[in-house]
Amino acid sequence: MRVRVLFFGVLKDLAGKSSDSLDLPDGALVRDVLSHYASEVPRLKESLASLAVAVNQQYAGAETQLKPDDEVALLPPVSGGSGEADGRSHYASIVRDAIDTQGVLDHIKRGEDGAAVVFEGVVRNQTRGRRTLYLDYEAYEEMALQQMESLAERALKQFQVRDVALVHRLGRLEIGETSVLIVVASAHRAAAFDACRWLIDTLKRTVPIWKKEYFEDGAVWADGEPFPEEIPRGNSVVKGSPEPNRASK
Repeated sequence: MRVRVLFFGVLKDLAGKSSDSLDLPDGALVRDVLSHYASEVPRLKESLASLAVAVNQQYAGAETQLKPDDEVALLPPVSGGSGEADGRSHYASIVRDAIDTQGVLDHIKRGEDGAAVVFEGVVRNQTRGRRTLYLDYEAYEEMALQQMESLAERALKQFQVRDVALVHRLGRLEIGETSVLIVVASAHRAAAFDACRWLIDTLKRTVPIWKKEYFEDGAVWADGEPFPEEIPRGNSVVKGSPEPNRASK
């Protein structure tokens, strides 16, 4: 059987391509895909401990059985995530133009709200003292939108807020531009603040969006935070894989 394999972020650079077709025996598992690329791309083996895998846009473990024409995405730690035409779901959007913070805020507020908390993630001009020229964001878009939508629904239930909106921009972003926007509307400010903080912290760890930082002397993919424990990772696939580095972003 044949499956389609997608590479994102630094894994795309290591593999030298963004996608591949892989022939596997019937009944093959995710671990067989990982083992294949660990052998074919030795430098990828070093990343197995920290990467996650999605099958058909859902996180999957190494023992997940594959079917013909499945889409298998290899995901490094994330470093996150146009209008309705580009990918607006009920609560989440992925855009390529400038984020209209005021427009989103005006759309979400209602007369019963006592608080509307706004968070903007903004492109800064340096990383650890190294001057940043601009950033370039990419995503596993279909899965990212699903994950953002799921986070919004969880926040509504967990924090009992009235409404939320999540917007992430992709492509090239200049210094000072907004890369991610979260708006939470609620009757009470405490719940709105708590929900907003939880949303951005969880989005940055779980939604498959990556950023590449461009400097005067080169470019690198931003280090991602380790995936949460509940998301399976590839470190059990090949013995001797190193433990993930706990990098900040």
